[in-house]
Amino acid sequence: MIDLYTWRTPNGRKPLILLEETGLPYNLIPVPLDGTQKEPWFTAINPNGRIPAMIDRETDITVFESGAMMIYMAEKTGQFLPTAGQARADTLSWLMYQMGGIGPMFGQFYHFQHSAPEKLPYAIQRYKDESRRLLTVMDGRLAEAEYLAGAEYTIADMITYPWVNNLSFLEPAAGEFAHVMRWVETLKARPAVQRAMEMTIGDE
Repeated sequence: MIDLYTWRTPNGRKPLILLEETGLPYNLIPVPLDGTQKEPWFTAINPNGRIPAMIDRETDITVFESGAMMIYMAEKTGQFLPTAGQARADTLSWLMYQMGGIGPMFGQFYHFQHSAPEKLPYAIQRYKDESRRLLTVMDGRLAEAEYLAGAEYTIADMITYPWVNNLSFLEPAAGEFAHVMRWVETLKARPAVQRAMEMTIGDE
C-alpha cells in the first residue's frame, strides 16, 4: 500500500496518474497548501515541505520529489520505465526536462501573471518566453516520436501531462504546438489519466 500525500495541483496529480495506470493500491492523504505542508508531521516525510510525497507501507520507504516517486513506483511495478539502453535514457531525460524546465517555468509564469501582488512585466514576459521555448522543444520532439521517450508511453509523459494539458494561459496561436496538442489528446483519452485528473482531493 502506498500512502500518497498530495494536493490538487499539477505536481500533486503526477503520481496519481502512475498509480492509476499501474493499479498499485494506495491511500490518498490530502495535504492542503495552507501551511499544512510546513507542519512537523509532514516535514518529517518531506523535509522540503512540498507535496507530493509518499510512504511505501510494504517497505517503509519514504520518497519525496515527484520525479523520484515516479521512478520508484515504475521500478517497483516494472512498468512504464525501460530497464536499460537508449529507451531508459530517453525516459529519464524527458522526465528531468519536466522537473527542471516545464514545471518550474510554467509555475513561475503562472505566479507572476496571476498571483503576484505586484505585476512585474519583465518577470511575466521572461517566464512566458521561457515556457513557450520549452514547449517549442517539446513540440519538435513530438513531431518525430509518438511519446516523449519514443514509441512507448512512459513516466516521462505522465509527469509532464498535468502541466501541459491546458495551454490556454500561454495564449498559443491557432495551430501552434500542434504536436503537443496531438499528444495531449492521446493522453487525455486514457481512462487512468482521466481518473487521476478528475479525482477529488480534499474538499473541492
